[in-house]
Amino acid sequence: MGLPIPKLEDTIRRYLSAQKPLLDDSQFRKTEQFCKSFENGIGKELHKQLVAQDKRNKHTSYISGPWFDMYLTARDSVVLNFNPFMAFNPDPKPEYNDQLTRATNMTVSAIRFLKTLRAGLLEPEVFHLNPARSDTNTFKKLIRFVPSSLSWYGAYLVNAYPLDMSQYFRLFNSTRLPKPGRDELFTDEKARHLLVLRKGNFYVFDVLDENGDMVSPSEIQAHLKYILSDSSPVPDFPLAYLTSENRDVWAELRQKLATGGNEEALSKVDSAVFCLCLDDFAIRDLVHLSHSMLHGDGTNRWFDKSFNLILAKDGTAAVHFEHAWGDGVAVLRFFNEVFKDSTQTPAVTPQSQPATLDSAVAVQKLSFELSDALKAGISAAREKFDATVRTLTVDCLQFQRGGKEFLKKQKLSPDAVAQLAFQMAFLRQYGRTVATYESCSTAAFKHGRTETIRPASVFTKRCSEAFVREPSKHSAGELQQMMAACSKYHGQLTREAAMGQGFDRHLFALRCLAAAKGIVLPELYLDPAYGQINHNILSTSTLSSPAVSLGGFAPVVPDGFGVGYAVHDNWIGCNVSSYPRRNAREFLQCVEKSLEDMFDALEGKSLRT
Repeated sequence: MGLPIPKLEDTIRRYLSAQKPLLDDSQFRKTEQFCKSFENGIGKELHKQLVAQDKRNKHTSYISGPWFDMYLTARDSVVLNFNPFMAFNPDPKPEYNDQLTRATNMTVSAIRFLKTLRAGLLEPEVFHLNPARSDTNTFKKLIRFVPSSLSWYGAYLVNAYPLDMSQYFRLFNSTRLPKPGRDELFTDEKARHLLVLRKGNFYVFDVLDENGDMVSPSEIQAHLKYILSDSSPVPDFPLAYLTSENRDVWAELRQKLATGGNEEALSKVDSAVFCLCLDDFAIRDLVHLSHSMLHGDGTNRWFDKSFNLILAKDGTAAVHFEHAWGDGVAVLRFFNEVFKDSTQTPAVTPQSQPATLDSAVAVQKLSFELSDALKAGISAAREKFDATVRTLTVDCLQFQRGGKEFLKKQKLSPDAVAQLAFQMAFLRQYGRTVATYESCSTAAFKHGRTETIRPASVFTKRCSEAFVREPSKHSAGELQQMMAACSKYHGQLTREAAMGQGFDRHLFALRCLAAAKGIVLPELYLDPAYGQINHNILSTSTLSSPAVSLGGFAPVVPDGFGVGYAVHDNWIGCNVSSYPRRNAREFLQCVEKSLEDMFDALEGKSLRT
């Protein structure tokens, strides 16, 4: 089922609702005028063209092309600007968290997933709008016997949508290649080797045989053990830094690298099944975990790879992924399956003996010829990388007073409450309401990517002001009612976004179409309010899964926060990043205070100023 294009009048109405809490009256009136003339003039024409174009392109969605373009034409470094990470919970059996054991088990599970995916046996995940009716065994049995062309309709009747899986093929054997002006996504499904990085050195060995079957787990274990015992130091010029460069700079250096006799080694890197990074240090705490998995020291990641599976010395593991090829949904599915498989049916035990074979023959260590120009390029990339990551602060909060269970008893959406806490926190810290972005998957549709939920609303503004500025003026009951109104509205925004009925992607697609047709940029897009709502100071994303311990990303603007969070059954976790213009620690203290106040109000306690 194709991603629907919203009606233009709905998009304009939703856009204005999202602008309302951010603008004063006179600004809002101006924005309203721009919207009116857009809706009745050039916008109407562009919308008509977009719909016509969409009808011709049945094979994809209206957002897919512009969205790939947005990522691939961006020239900023992928590090911090785009690539996020998700960290795994430890293996419940402590002795299985040994680095070699866990690296072997996760590699084997990843390859089992690849085999299932390529055999067409991976059942699509289903998005349930009404879980009580559709997330049942009867429904699952029924759907299994219906031909795929019809199953969508069956699912549609009970409000359950099998998720689009078109992104999955890029999970493996894929890399983003730097090119001048616009990068390319490269995939070579025939390659059978794994890329392993350790101390900035590159190793490859086959994990699939010539029939496409996985080599034995004890062989994989032997090769990883061999790599872990290699005493080679970190190279003087670690090549991996180049993947953290500005994309045009990297494109030019890569050209030099390829023509300088490194073509074959590079193609091994690009086509590898995935990149496994073995780090030589243990993780000290959650903040150290975030820094290691989000950027590391720049020597032991290939940031262009579709994903890096990272294992620290103590077995702490994470997936760091490149964002152009796909969204959190595909990565999370892979992540969950790898966690489940590696912990429930591990291929090796801590007592397992690696296969006796000559790893020195099977494992190839890649070497690169570096000219003076390339060495200078690596040194420059390293300086830039070090300087940038030094400016990033990360801090974490674990709020233990309650989570999903308590909030659902109060008939409140746990996600809405977390978002409300961020609104209150920002108001407490900086005295205003700002543009806020919450990511929502539209994978219920063919080639859907994401839509934006706009959590800052007139409801959250009113509620935040009551809690922060005049708590003693309101009874606990009144505060509860305001929270309920926020929760209800946030639920509506979430359902609309998941069904492709937000405003962000539609306005973005119309803007791209205007540019492609050489039409002068409509006034709506030149309005400072449009620039401001797209300057997302609070960029937020949630992933809840029993496999994820923590996820995170950097702010999307220099004066913003990157807020990764999860509402668990009995606690709320929050991982926040900032640059020097903002203070992540203070923000989290304000989030904690906001949650404390809300929980007090929900327990019927009155608040003091």
